[in-house]
Amino acid sequence: MISLSFKGVILWHISPMPRASARSRLDRLDLLASRLKADEPMTIAEIASELGISARTLARDLEILRERGLPVESDRGRGGGVRLHRTWGIGRVTLTYREAVDLLVSLAIAEQLQSPWLIANLSSIRRKLTASFAPALRDRIEALRNRILIGHSASASVVQGFAVPDGDSINALFRAFLETRVLRFSYTDVQNRKAMRLVEPQLLLLNYPVWYVIGWDRDRDAVRSFRCDRMRFALVEEEQFQLRRPEIFDKAIEGVDVIKP
Repeated sequence: MISLSFKGVILWHISPMPRASARSRLDRLDLLASRLKADEPMTIAEIASELGISARTLARDLEILRERGLPVESDRGRGGGVRLHRTWGIGRVTLTYREAVDLLVSLAIAEQLQSPWLIANLSSIRRKLTASFAPALRDRIEALRNRILIGHSASASVVQGFAVPDGDSINALFRAFLETRVLRFSYTDVQNRKAMRLVEPQLLLLNYPVWYVIGWDRDRDAVRSFRCDRMRFALVEEEQFQLRRPEIFDKAIEGVDVIKP
C-alpha cells in the first residue's frame, strides 16, 4: 500500500490483488465446486473449516459459483447445509468420442430388442443426446452412424460356437474402426485354420451377441467378414484407409435385416 500527498490531502492507493492471491481464490473455487458435486451432506461451517476460510468468505464464493451457473442451495443460519439442486446434472454430461459412440450403439441395440416399455422413448432420447453434442463431435458421430449396423439375434448354431472376444483385440479393432486405420490380426476360421489378416475395417455388424467386422481384405483384394470373437493379437497399423463405396458391401450383408444407430 502506497500513500500519496496532494495539497494536504492524503490519498491511499491500493495495489491490485497479487497474482498468487487471485490464483488461490480460483483454486479454492474449483475445490469448492468439486466438493459440492460430490453430493455429500455438508454444512457451511464444515466447508469453511475445511477450506480454511470464514463463513463470510464462503458465502461470497458460493455467490460466485451461482453466477457461473452452478445451482447452489443453502439453508439459513451459520450451521445450515449447502448443496447443489437435485437436478443440476441433467444436460451437463460430457462424453468423449468413444463414450458417445458406445452410448449411441447401446441405444440402437435396445431399439432393436423391441421392448414395449422402452421403444416409445428411445428414438427421442437418441435425438436429444445427439443434439447435445458439440458440433464437431456431432459431425464425427453422424459420419460414423452409417458404418455401424444392427441386425437380429444370431442363430442358435452361431451362438453355440460363440466365445468371449479378446479384450485387447476388440479395443484395437474399435480404434482402427474409429480412426480408419488398417488392422492386422490373427484369425481362426470355421475350419479352425489360423492366418494373419490385413484388413480395412469398413463396417461393424451386430447380430446379438456376435459382432462382425466387414472390411476390405488387403491380401485377397476383396470384401470379407470376420467374427470378432475369432480375432486375436490385433495391431493397429499407422496407415489410414479411405472408405469404399457402400454398394460393394451389399452382398456381405445380403439377407441381414439391419437398422442403423
